[in-house]
Amino acid sequence: MGRPPRHDVDRLLDAAADLVSDAGPATVTIAAVARAAGAPSGSIYHRFPSRASLLAALWLRTLGRFHEGYLAALDSEPAVDAAPAAARHVVAWCRANPGESRVLLYGPADFDEAGWPEEARELLRAANDRLRAALDALAGRLGAAAPADRERLYLAAVDLPYATVRRHHLAGRPLPAYAEDLAASCAAALTSA
Repeated sequence: MGRPPRHDVDRLLDAAADLVSDAGPATVTIAAVARAAGAPSGSIYHRFPSRASLLAALWLRTLGRFHEGYLAALDSEPAVDAAPAAARHVVAWCRANPGESRVLLYGPADFDEAGWPEEARELLRAANDRLRAALDALAGRLGAAAPADRERLYLAAVDLPYATVRRHHLAGRPLPAYAEDLAASCAAALTSA
């Protein structure tokens, strides 16, 4: 049995996430990740044939980790508790994962989405489709059929908690202790209107 690799994919992606957290996606290069991870560039190229594939892997891993709990929150019962649970999850996940949350404050375009391998772009489309389907399913469970009702749900479950996290991250301040409760109560107020 061979020995395990010294520079596994998660460790390399963690180093890339740290670079994004410190100075943005433009700083993520093969050489910078190699330096940050203490790995030879060849180890990076062995796992990621290009910078675009490295950026795609970082974005998709981070999005997948976030979506795991977020999609479960959107599926909460009773339906009236789902948007507040989703809003709470956004803030709590970002608090627990500050480096990765900074990755998600950007968008796929900031991670060179146009240069991603087709397989990675398909994975992103599938993730986005799952998210839209979960939000649409919640809207149906809430009886939110009118466009304004659906917009209110997106505001409650997506925009409001994201804005809360973004404001504090951009200011370089930690999230306040009450942020989860505030996001959840605002989401509840919006979706019960």
